Amino acid sequence: MPLNLELKIQLDSHSKIISILKKMGAEDKGVLVQKDVYYKVKDGLLKLRIEKNDFTLIKYLRDEKGKRWSNYELLKLSGKNPEKYLSGFLETAVVVEKKRRYFLYDNTRVHLDTVKNLGKFLELETLLVKDKKDAQRRFDEMVRMLNLDLSGQIRSSYKILLQKK
Repeated sequence: MPLNLELKIQLDSHSKIISILKKMGAEDKGVLVQKDVYYKVKDGLLKLRIEKNDFTLIKYLRDEKGKRWSNYELLKLSGKNPEKYLSGFLETAVVVEKKRRYFLYDNTRVHLDTVKNLGKFLELETLLVKDKKDAQRRFDEMVRMLNLDLSGQIRSSYKILLQKK
């Protein structure tokens, strides 16, 4: 399973972060419109991500209390309507709708999300390339360059945040 180090912070605006990312030379991957259908499962998180006509089933096992290391697996789905198919035997927990501006810098994905009924967020996902120590170094450098205040870190998924509303 791939492994990454994650961070989520709520923001008032994305403009300051976008400005910094552009100055750093981060690659702007554009805007994605995503619908995440979370299903009720015993362990971890299971969601169907829908982007245009692409369907990806994503399974997560995440450390919600510590440094937020996340193991995940992706499964591409095809067919007439994977969402309808899955709803035939999986119970939906919550649906998250968001617009995501996506940047990439040194194997760190920077997501600037506007989530329906929640607001604006920044997510970092630093991919494990060599080892955890290297990923932690790159993650810490990104936090420093973006001048992020980690005291406001959110250790919950959008699923949990919406369920608490």
